[in-house]
This record gives sequence, structure tokens and C-alpha cells, in this order.
Amino acid sequence: MFQSFEVTSRPEQGPPRLAALRTQLKAEGLDGFLVPRADAHQGEYVAPHDERLSWLTGFTGSAGFCAALMDVAGVFIDGRYRTQVKAQVADVYTPVAWPEVSLADWLRAELPDGGIVGFDPWLHAVGQIELLNTALKGSGIEMRRCENLVDRIWQDQPAPPMFPAKVHPLEFAGESHADKCARLAEDLRKKGEAAAVITLPDSLCWLLNVRGADIARNPVVHGFVVLHASGAVDLFVAPEKVTDLADHLGDNVTVHEPDALLGYLETLAGPIRLDKSTVPVAVVDAVGDRASWGDDPCALPKACKNEAEVAGSAAAHLRDGAALVELLAWLDAQAPGTVTEAQVVRQLEEQRRRDNALQDISFETIAGTGPNGAIMHYRVTEETDSTLEEGHLLVLDSGGQYLDGTTDITRTVPIGAAPLEAKQAFTSVLAGMIAMSRLRWPQGLAGRDIEAIGRVPLWMAGQDFDHGLGHGVGAYLSVHEGPQRLSKVSTVPLMPGMILSNEPGYYREGAFGIRLENLLVVRPAPDLPGGDAHRKMLHWETLSFAPIDTRLVIADMLDSAARDWLNAYHRDVAEKIGPRLSQDAKLWLDAATAPI
Repeated sequence: MFQSFEVTSRPEQGPPRLAALRTQLKAEGLDGFLVPRADAHQGEYVAPHDERLSWLTGFTGSAGFCAALMDVAGVFIDGRYRTQVKAQVADVYTPVAWPEVSLADWLRAELPDGGIVGFDPWLHAVGQIELLNTALKGSGIEMRRCENLVDRIWQDQPAPPMFPAKVHPLEFAGESHADKCARLAEDLRKKGEAAAVITLPDSLCWLLNVRGADIARNPVVHGFVVLHASGAVDLFVAPEKVTDLADHLGDNVTVHEPDALLGYLETLAGPIRLDKSTVPVAVVDAVGDRASWGDDPCALPKACKNEAEVAGSAAAHLRDGAALVELLAWLDAQAPGTVTEAQVVRQLEEQRRRDNALQDISFETIAGTGPNGAIMHYRVTEETDSTLEEGHLLVLDSGGQYLDGTTDITRTVPIGAAPLEAKQAFTSVLAGMIAMSRLRWPQGLAGRDIEAIGRVPLWMAGQDFDHGLGHGVGAYLSVHEGPQRLSKVSTVPLMPGMILSNEPGYYREGAFGIRLENLLVVRPAPDLPGGDAHRKMLHWETLSFAPIDTRLVIADMLDSAARDWLNAYHRDVAEKIGPRLSQDAKLWLDAATAPI
């Protein structure tokens, strides 16, 4: 099994660890210390070595941070985790609704007479600290670089990951790493920059056409890259990770120990491109006034998939869809009250493992039944494993890491007869998903400009959900990939080749959850009769194929265009997935894709 069901943190572990941290605060003359869920590379996901937030507080979500002061410790979480955090942290921690409540405002309230708050300069992007310092002006609160105090008290902290890297074949990458380096170097030269520092693990892997295993579920390598305007690359990575990659990397890539990065940067001539949103403060300190602020040079090229990457993703989604349908057919044959969440997860992984291209799951499968479905990022454990009972809804959010692509798909299925209010909410969620899937929009718009399309049906029912409508997805890389998002705060224009999720939902705490998700790729839209000849339009091409459970659909709530879309989608599912199934699953699929 890729996935385990072990309990990885307990609320009762938090109080003594917080007390130990406060002893260190006192010894250092600090009034507080920031504990982010972050590592030195500033990616979204972290290795066990860097799970400081979870170790200290018990909170296991993928985003958030703790501000530990002498008398109060705030755990800052966004709307995805406000139900989850209640069950995971002890009462010595105070959940804080973030970003509605900013860290600066909270610190001002809790330290009215000022104070000194420490932070590890490797674990915070410089942009974060700059914004915080600006917001704290006049408060008497000083943010001070210091040693990581959690590492000091974490006696059995796991070692940093040291997994070997591997070559990502050209047939899947679609462009050699030499050509990528040359293309990005040309942009540096045009902007008068001598080099760029790249810290994000998925950027490193995309640029050099390598993959790794330093973070579970994410095929990335921990390291740092300095890309020069000449196209040459200095790679700062544990040498044992790349021992077998000398021929692949070639003479243009020079390997150094990771600890040599800061010293190297101090000697490097500028200007040096740094991305404020991702580069750690420690790196900026080493670069100093040679910094040239700009975007990670890999971010946008990586997001705009080439045809080989899109084709690989499409192929992976078809095989993944077949695995999911086999699971759904099996599940539908089980009587309510006879199956648990963990059994569903195991069965789904068994189906995916039949594909030799599968390398891992793309995240811990979310299989939440009944009230657990309302926990947006629920992870089933040995202690929470619940039985699928009559009247429940099961939210099943899962994906795979295949050599040719990364998948992420969510379906919500009824266990027995679903209540009317659940069907009504499901149909609103479905209507939003369909509306986004059908959308055409003018080139140049960003996620924030169109995200509301997927929410309108819920809004009209007085409902909403507290997560973004969609995130970017990598090509056998991170399942959450920037800079593109379908979010009210995303300003990055959507461009051809970008892959994003479309996943509206609805969550009623203590009762049920609903989410539907397909992955979509941005494509140029064909011209329409009577359309503006000068106006370039974009639209979506659907990558995910698996039936949407029509037992939860109130057909009269959908307009004719939405019903037509659903029926056409189900015809595609039957055509594309049916031939890949066992006989029993094929018969089940035929019934599940019948028109409404």
C-alpha cells in the first residue's frame, strides 16, 4: 500500500511540546516564534523532516502555521481546515481564521506593548516577511531571524530525505532539459539578469527532466538551482541523489553540496533573479543588493504543458478512469453498513496498481462518509475509519502519479437512499461544474475573472464553499501546481496547455459533504459564426472520465444545456472507458451512464 492509516499526530502531544518551545523562547529572549508548514524549498508539501507544524500542534493540514507566544498559541488555518483543526489540536492552541484575520493584526492584539518574534529565515519567503514587517510598523513588534527552535526540541526528528533521482524520459517531457535551460536563459539575458535562483522542487525537476521521491506522493528532488544567463546550471543537491545521472545532466550542469549554496551566491555577480513569493529570506540575505525581483523562470513554462505532456496526461486519465470505475462498480455491489472508508481506499489503490505506469498515488486518498465528508481534506485513520451507512454520501477524492501524467478526480456517491437536501445541494454543485466545463472566455482572463461561474448555482441557493474552485496540476509532478488557479485571488492569465481542476463542493458540518472534480486543459477555442474575428477565445478540454452519479441529480434543477452536457459527457465516458473494463464493470458503467 502506498497509503497507510496510521494516526500521525495526537492532540495530547501538543501541550508538552508547546511548553518545551516556550522554555526555548525564554532562553532566547523571544516573545514568540513562527512555525510554518514549510521547508527551505518553499513548496506546498514537505517531507517528514519538515513536518514541524504537525509535530508541534497535531494539525496535519497542507497549509497553515502557528504563532507561538508565551501566553497564547494561534494555529492559523484557511476555510478548508476549520472543521479538521477542531479535532486535531489541544485546547492550549487557538484556531485562527486566516486570512480573514491576518498574522499582523493578531500579533498587534496579543502583543500590545510590542515584543520580539523569532523566525527561521530558511522557512519563510522574503515576500511574506516584507509584508508582515510593513503591517507591523509602529507596533513595537520586531521580527528577528533565529535558529529553528522546534528543531532544538524535536529529539527524534526524521533525517532529511535522501532518495535517488531518476531521468524523466523525453517522450513524456516533450523537450530536452538542455533546450529548456537555453530557452529560459535567453529570457534572463533579455532582462539583463546574470542568473536566477530556483528553490521550488517541482521547478528543479521540470527544468532538468528528473523526478525523485523526496516528498511522498510528489515525485520531486530536494535541491537548489542557479540558472545562468549562459544556460549553464549549478545544481545544489546531495551528490548521492544524482550519482547515476551524470550522462543525463551533461557537462552543462555542475553539482555542488547543498550547504555550499549561500557561499556560492555571495560570490556571484548580479543581477540575480529572485522570486519574492518563493525564495527564502536566507537566500535573499546572501544575495543582498544584487537581487532582481521577478517570477520563478520555470513557473509559467512549466504550467503551459507541451503536446507530449498533454497527451501523456490524457492517456493517464483514461487508465485512471478505468481504475476508478472498477472501484465504483464494486462499491455499488456492497450493501450499506458492510464497507468502511479504509476498505474503499485499499480497493481503489488495488485497481490503480494494476497499471505498470503507476509510481505512487498523487495524494492521500480522501474517502469521507457521512459527517467525515464535510471535512474537506479528511484522511481516514485506524481511529476514524467509519462504516458507509444507509443515507450517507461518500466523498471520494483521489489520484495517481503515473509516468505519463498526474491525475486528480473526485466523485460523490450515495450509500443507499440520499436525503432530498443532499440531492439538491449535489445538483447545484453539478450545475456549477458543468457551467465551468462549458465556458468560453476571452484570452487574457485570469482565474479570479471566471471562478464565480462554478459557484453561481450554489449562491442562488444561499450556499457556498470555502476553498478555491480549482488548482493547477503538474505533468507527473505536483498535484497542486502554480501559478495558475481558479481562485478569487489568482491574477495569472490562463494560457493554452495549463491543466487545472474544476472542483466545486458543498459541506454541511456534522452531516455530509459533496465535491465533484474533473481535470481540464486550456485550449484555443474554435471560432463561432457571428463571433468577433479579432477576439481570441479559450475553452476547456476535459481530461477526466468517470460517471457522475445521476442518482443524486434532480434533473429539473438543470437547464437543457446542462442536461445535454451531462448526457454527452456520459456518452464519452462509456466510449472511452468501457473497453478498458472487466465485464461486470462494463455492465455497471452502461447503466451508470444512461441519459437523464
